[in-house]
Amino acid sequence: MARRLPPLNSVRAFEAAARLGSFVAAAQELNVTQPAIGRHVRQLESWLGVALFQRNARGVQPTAAGVQYLATASRLLDELAAASAALAQPQPALLRLMVVPGLARRWLAPLLDSLLAQRPGLRLAIEPHATFCQLQAGQADLGLVADDIARLPGYYHTLAVPPVFPVCTPAYLAQHGTPASPAALLQHTLIHEDDGEWWQLWLAAQGLHVQLQPQMVYYSADQTLDACLAHKGIALANPLLVGPELASGALVRPLAQAVALQGYHFILPPGGVVSADMAWLMAALCQRAAA
Repeated sequence: MARRLPPLNSVRAFEAAARLGSFVAAAQELNVTQPAIGRHVRQLESWLGVALFQRNARGVQPTAAGVQYLATASRLLDELAAASAALAQPQPALLRLMVVPGLARRWLAPLLDSLLAQRPGLRLAIEPHATFCQLQAGQADLGLVADDIARLPGYYHTLAVPPVFPVCTPAYLAQHGTPASPAALLQHTLIHEDDGEWWQLWLAAQGLHVQLQPQMVYYSADQTLDACLAHKGIALANPLLVGPELASGALVRPLAQAVALQGYHFILPPGGVVSADMAWLMAALCQRAAA
């Protein structure tokens, strides 16, 4: 059965006039004319069939029925305003996070469900990007990049500087043998994510200064590790990227040597401001990275 409701504008006009004790004040509050308030009140009185105001030389005074109706009208209008305000609250902004692909897929993606469960209302967009060291205005709200701090103009905070070590599959070692030393790696197929610089840095830390010219370059740790898992050679990795594969035995470390090279760092765009959600996310990720 349909509700029989009075005209809402008439109820608003009556409530304001009765609460403020003046048609003039009601007109000012509702941004209408005083005659409009009078018309709305008469319309409501006609609809209800009772007088809501007593008119006299000094103005208007609510009748007993008007006083009774005012209490209910004020409460319901307040509840309606509160309910409307609650629904009209702006949605949380989408937090755009640009991340190097290897970290995005192999470390961050498995964490997302638990992170979002811990922070209801957090809206997150992950954009993998293989080659960036800074953010342009409007490109993203936060970046997570692998590089040296000195080369990051928007550096904000460090996630981790994990140890880097060679990895390969057991099948690769079964076919090609296990290298006895870092120098022996040069007799194996090395998988590159750049033009040889990453491997050169790692080998230099072992006292081996060589110039490498790879035939194949992947330009992404994610692609490099996919090639490694396909038994194509030996790649450089860190615990954040290959923790599950090392635990399962899908990948092994042919040598024990490890060295910290570039770290993972958060960067901001020009003029970037750290929101509460961004601060929480960085703290949560740093805690996971340190675990």
